[in-house]
Amino acid sequence: MSQPALLAEVEFVDDALARRNTFILAGAQMFFGASAIVNIALGGLIGQALADNKALATVPITTFVLGTACATIPASLFMKRVGRRVGFMCGAGFGLTSALLAIVAIYEGQFWLFALATFINGFYQAFAQFYRFAAADVASPDFKPKAISWVMVGGLAAAFLGPQIIVTTRDLLAPALFAGAYVSIAALSVVAIGLLSFVNLPIRRETVGQTKSRPITTIMAQPKFIVAVVCAMLSYGIMNLVMTATPIAMVAHEFGVDDAAYVIQWHVVAMFGPGFFTGSLIHRFGVRRVIVAGLLLLAGCGVVALMGVGIEHFWLALVLLGLGWNFGFVGATTLVTETYFPSERAKVQAANDFLVFGTVALASLSSGVLLQVFGWASVNIALFPMVGVALILIAWLA
Repeated sequence: MSQPALLAEVEFVDDALARRNTFILAGAQMFFGASAIVNIALGGLIGQALADNKALATVPITTFVLGTACATIPASLFMKRVGRRVGFMCGAGFGLTSALLAIVAIYEGQFWLFALATFINGFYQAFAQFYRFAAADVASPDFKPKAISWVMVGGLAAAFLGPQIIVTTRDLLAPALFAGAYVSIAALSVVAIGLLSFVNLPIRRETVGQTKSRPITTIMAQPKFIVAVVCAMLSYGIMNLVMTATPIAMVAHEFGVDDAAYVIQWHVVAMFGPGFFTGSLIHRFGVRRVIVAGLLLLAGCGVVALMGVGIEHFWLALVLLGLGWNFGFVGATTLVTETYFPSERAKVQAANDFLVFGTVALASLSSGVLLQVFGWASVNIALFPMVGVALILIAWLA
């Protein structure tokens, strides 16, 4: 599908509006990102403390991702009916609900209630994953990659906010360790609801003469769509596989929670820091080359992690993991936007995120099992075949 063909159906392009929305959505991404960091950094540790079977430690992270996968399609269809703004505000409302439920679960020592809380928080992530698409909705082709990557920059601020929440609030509601972090997440969700009320994203209506929407199977059969979605699935899956296991692995190797938070912090900086220039790199070098660079960085993460278990190994591996995720995932997202007409966006974006987060859920669950049964090295060895598959598909598309 050619870019001019896509433009023929766009109702209007307004880069000024796109920039305004991008800044608002970047702020919302910061608040959501802080919530996600708390869940990822603490979910496994809280799960390990509450679960009788320690192999289930990462289940709260898995349910977080499963909640995302389950809600992506309903979220997309809901926003198609009521608009992005209302949908995004409802998503942040789920963030508030889940944080309050998590506090109760930690106080009561209820493992499965905590897993339910993170499952509901996954609904928040399902809506938040559409921030990047929403930023591109009214953007010109030249500005779309920048809009997507600029929204992701909001995660850079979250990289500092999230770990700081963990460090400063973990004893706030002692003896309920880490419950205080979820009090902060509840407050940030309220702020996010207010910020998102200022987003201006017109609800698209089908008009006479508009290109007829194709069946989703026809869209998904396009080689470009297949490669884009698989690269997104594997980039995100690899990142989640390693990141989920890292805090537990570090504590097992006698590092403290503060050390784990420090490593996760710089991992998230690496995930979202390149957002300042990833869009420009895509515009200059092409989306496929940027995706390949991301895949090679993900492989580099595995190599470094297998070289040792010092804090420098964890730190460098997680930085490479974050950089690789950014190039791979932002590149794949940009490629997905080239495969559908505006009238098809809701179902295509939902299908994309459903497949991505279904993979991520499997990766997070596998992470806990691999770590518990085979050890930290097995988690990192597992990423190499996935990188290989993605590289083969990119070569096939070329």
